[in-house]
Amino acid sequence: MAVPKRKTSKSRRDKRRANWKLVAPNLIVCPTCKEFKMQHKACKKCGTYKGFEIIKV
Repeated sequence: MAVPKRKTSKSRRDKRRANWKLVAPNLIVCPTCKEFKMQHKACKKCGTYKGFEIIKV
């Protein structure tokens, strides 16, 4: 088995684990119904995307 040659310090270990965080989703306002929606997705309330009706609501 592979065995480390030197002990990994606490600061080096913690730097590696520092980037595991949650990020809030980018929400934008739907131009048709003014509700919040995810970017690049059809609006769940009115069913439009880029001014076209994609989903029948």
